[in-house]
Amino acid sequence: MPEKNIVLIGAGYAGVHAAKKLAKKYKRDESVTITLIDRHSYHTMMTELHEVAGGRVEPTAIQYDLRHLFNRTKVKLVTDNVTHVDHETKTVTTENGSYPFDYLVLGMGGEPNDFGTPGVSEHGFTLWSWENAVKLREHIETVVHDASEEQDVAKRKAMLTFAICGSGFTGIEMVGELLDWKTRLAKDNKVDVSEIELIVVEAAPTILNMLDRKDAQKAEDFMLKKGIKILKDAAIVEVKAESIVLKSGEEIPTHTLIWTAGVRANSDTKDYGMETARAGRLKVNEYMEAEKFENTYVIGDLAYYEEEEGKPTPQIVEAAEQTGMTAAKSIIAEISGTEKEAYKGKYHGVMVSIGSKYGVANLGGLRLHGWFAIFMKHMVNLYYFFGIRSGYYMAQYVSHEFFHIRDNRNIFRGWTSRYGNVLWTLPLRIYVGWFWVDEALSKIYGETTWDKVSLTNLKPLFQGLGPDSWLTATTSKMPFEWLQTDATSGASQAAGDAAGAAATNVTTPIFAHMPGWFEWIMKLIMPNLDVALFMQKVVPFVELAIGLALVVGLFTWLASIGSAGFLVMFTLCAMLGWDKFWALPASIALLNGAGRTFGLDYWAMPWLQKHLGRWWYGKESSIYRDK
Repeated sequence: MPEKNIVLIGAGYAGVHAAKKLAKKYKRDESVTITLIDRHSYHTMMTELHEVAGGRVEPTAIQYDLRHLFNRTKVKLVTDNVTHVDHETKTVTTENGSYPFDYLVLGMGGEPNDFGTPGVSEHGFTLWSWENAVKLREHIETVVHDASEEQDVAKRKAMLTFAICGSGFTGIEMVGELLDWKTRLAKDNKVDVSEIELIVVEAAPTILNMLDRKDAQKAEDFMLKKGIKILKDAAIVEVKAESIVLKSGEEIPTHTLIWTAGVRANSDTKDYGMETARAGRLKVNEYMEAEKFENTYVIGDLAYYEEEEGKPTPQIVEAAEQTGMTAAKSIIAEISGTEKEAYKGKYHGVMVSIGSKYGVANLGGLRLHGWFAIFMKHMVNLYYFFGIRSGYYMAQYVSHEFFHIRDNRNIFRGWTSRYGNVLWTLPLRIYVGWFWVDEALSKIYGETTWDKVSLTNLKPLFQGLGPDSWLTATTSKMPFEWLQTDATSGASQAAGDAAGAAATNVTTPIFAHMPGWFEWIMKLIMPNLDVALFMQKVVPFVELAIGLALVVGLFTWLASIGSAGFLVMFTLCAMLGWDKFWALPASIALLNGAGRTFGLDYWAMPWLQKHLGRWWYGKESSIYRDK
């Protein structure tokens, strides 16, 4: 078989799927070469750009290195800008080289469409690339910071007003991220969160027109409830540096206009000599083959194929993936001389997120909203990684979305985040808590007997208190063990208890004798038998409180301090054996805020920090005018 060169331009959703399919098919066929050209060395998860722009995840979280995706495959990766495609010589020319092709796949995707609106390119922000998302994120952080130091009230208000043009998926998901982020932005910059205003501006009379009206209304109701302002039938006719102008003549002061109103074909293709359709998309047949050009295929948002008259393939991820697979199968059929398979779009539904905790979805007739919609979005994203055979990035996605999220910005409300919460200490916290509950109850209900070694070590504490003091102390199991026999019992009963304890004791104390300096401290704490008896009665209930606090995760830091303190005291009293010493380092480990993970501290500590902080320090502000 003569050598066949397949060149793919664009490593978007469609290009990656097509390259993966071809690489798998020709894994061991040396006669077929596959080259993937992209201006970046990474694949961008476009559907999550709003998470970067909205400060939810770090910029690298949605970057997937092409070497990771195509490692150990025969796909040759080229990072370069394509400058020309010559169909006569069948050559792709880049800034730094040229590549001959027998089969060409164009998957450069689309770009924002401003419909010629004045000022968009100069003063607006778009959200169609990783660079766009990072630029917008940095702008938002900067403008809020600058607003916090701005003393002109009108200008400050304009700086803290964020307008989103367009109510499609991108626009609504972006305003949802801002909704989640504004509390953190306000706190870090010492502004009142109520000063930050979010506005969705839509030219049509309805929003989210890719959803049916019932689902769109749920989304709209949620946004209105959260204070997002929605302007419908309000086309933007001009974007200025510090305001936007509506068709009604109304001018809205804002320093941030995020344009998500439309998409058109990548303008790099305008000189390729190919027939175009609506929004500059390139016309293809049912095999994704470009009209008038053999062995040239167009996929993803760039392709225009009418599945029904007047209804082209939608510009969504599922369509991109499926057009990429269709093109790859068509090339395989060409090379093998078999029949091509026509494109048949199979779309499983649509979904939109409004922040990290609420969404609306229609999945093949299954309507979801709220938590379940967001959960399904995560499942769809994980399935995408399964489709491109990348377990590595599947794990990375889980890490970024569930374990490296700040400010509770995921569907689990931060329960799983390692920032401020430590999920993995949950079993340890409950185990240490139960350890103390068990210890306390065994003393309160008398289920254990005192250990002779401990009694012997405590004897010096009570010398000189009187002839019967030591016998009384042994029957009381002082200073920290609960009385299992009555304090007035005779010496014979006490001796029997001590002997029984000695016979059943199998644990060697960590210290054989109480250190002299600690014995002196204990005599200061318990100067007489009455104090010692009081301590004996109180301590089990303190232990119980510590245990219950750890189990439910309430005031965990204080409970952990108490746990560690008691264990140090018991150790120095020569009462603690090696079998229970594990609880000391475990208690220290729980000082990391373990109660915020599936514990009451999740609510209690932020509430206390907020209200006690305001009570003690007063309300923070970026500008003080003390009188």
